[in-house]
Amino acid sequence: MAQDPSGDSFARTLRQLIMARFPLLSIGTAEESRAIREIASVVGDRTQLLPQRQVYRWTTSDGFAALGQIGNPDTRTPLAALAAANALTTPSVVVMIDLHPWLGTNNQLPDTQVVRALKDTARLFADGSVPRTLVLLSPTPRIPADLQALVTVVEFPLPNERQIRQLLDDKIKLNTESRALTVDADDELLERLAKAALGLTAFEADQAFAKAMVDDSHLSARDVAIVQQEKGEIVRKSGVLELITSTVQLDDVGGLGNLKTWLTKRSGSWLDEARLYGLPAPKGVLVTGVPGCGKSLTAKAMASAWSLPLIRLDIGRIFGGLVGESEQNMRSALRTAEAVAPCVMWIDEIEKGFAAGASGTGDSGTSARVFGTFLTWMQEKTSSVFVMATANNISLLPPEFLRKGRFDEIFFIDLPTTSERRMIFSLHIGARLKAGPALGDLAVDDALTGALADLTEGYSGAEIEQAVISACFDAFDGRRALTAEDLQRAIANTVPLSVTQAEQIAALRAWADVRAVAASAPEDRAGYRTQTVESVVPRADPDAVRARGGRVVET
Repeated sequence: MAQDPSGDSFARTLRQLIMARFPLLSIGTAEESRAIREIASVVGDRTQLLPQRQVYRWTTSDGFAALGQIGNPDTRTPLAALAAANALTTPSVVVMIDLHPWLGTNNQLPDTQVVRALKDTARLFADGSVPRTLVLLSPTPRIPADLQALVTVVEFPLPNERQIRQLLDDKIKLNTESRALTVDADDELLERLAKAALGLTAFEADQAFAKAMVDDSHLSARDVAIVQQEKGEIVRKSGVLELITSTVQLDDVGGLGNLKTWLTKRSGSWLDEARLYGLPAPKGVLVTGVPGCGKSLTAKAMASAWSLPLIRLDIGRIFGGLVGESEQNMRSALRTAEAVAPCVMWIDEIEKGFAAGASGTGDSGTSARVFGTFLTWMQEKTSSVFVMATANNISLLPPEFLRKGRFDEIFFIDLPTTSERRMIFSLHIGARLKAGPALGDLAVDDALTGALADLTEGYSGAEIEQAVISACFDAFDGRRALTAEDLQRAIANTVPLSVTQAEQIAALRAWADVRAVAASAPEDRAGYRTQTVESVVPRADPDAVRARGGRVVET
């Protein structure tokens, strides 16, 4: 589908270069058919480009010919094709497709004759009286050193939302007219489908829509996920990013009402409807807190709640052994994330990956450069890539990383309150009973969850989950139903992190007290007695803690 030349940056740039008589252009794209249509649209626009040019096309299989005509078999070699281009006497644009094998690889030098012929052609086109331009079109463009001063690289973008939406509308019209498809979608859903396909080529988007339509001959809200699955291929090909499949919903996260409310309000903020309110797409949040209290789980739940793909950036995969490889990997990862936007980028334990970059020492500056690239991107990005970063040791991150503009908000997840522990117990016990009918029908009521919550002050959500799992193992060992006594015994045999790392948690709370927003809702925090630095586990019985092998901090 041709773009509107007056409103497209590629068309505008190409038109300017042709009119300025730049002799040699290089366009890197795998969408050769769409690229040729775009070039033909610019060249054939009588209102914008004078004199009008004829487009010629060359491939090693068809040879050299005017666009739409049969190629000459005698011009299948690059040298013969360049000779034919040099012989043209009318204004023209010559597109040579897949010339890159003759321009060298990492293990092979370029063909010196082809390089020499390209230099001669470029100079002939630049100095000649007839306006001519040579375009090298390739999915993996290569520019030998001898040609770098003569070649102008032109970026060919992926289809924008308008083009994707037009492709979707055309496909819906074609299939509904043939009665092969029924559509249960309003304009907002069609917008979501189009946005879900951003980052795909026109061919890939067409195939993704076809897959969604042929699934049940019905187009509805659930087909957004089918289109997003196709985007996962882009992420997998990058080698640095990982596509995470999550079915966790925000309701599956116990507590954290303040954080969940903040995220819920921003659902759909990347849609055109939000733009009418003057709202920018949110940049992201940094979530810090006590280990095991739901930071990673929240990232997974948020992506599911927003119906967006969740991609995880593993900082360890960024760093390579070759000079410049790490920086290139970071740039590639960020470009890929922007290509699949809107999406959620999850960076787990970000302080461990960027600690060396923050200090600027240890690896000849590689970490610092990678860190700087990421900081600049966070500040300047305009694409709908929501960054969900988690950190356990916030002190390792530099001040410039935490200032406003990098993240929209910094949240602190503390140990769960009494009401949150009750919710966590209800979720985990209920899930185990549902999955394992042999566990019986233990009544998960307020009396049970209240009693268990009183026994687990100072426990993290992960420790509560492991206590429930341990109790289920006790029931399995005896081949009997789960009882409240199993749960109480598992709790008694657990030494929580708030005991073994009391000083670290106290320091983390002191930092977050004036620098971060509490993730728990105010009503949940009311009466919460584990908020002070001096008293980490106030309800814990010192003798019971010592009996479990723990260490008591005297206050």
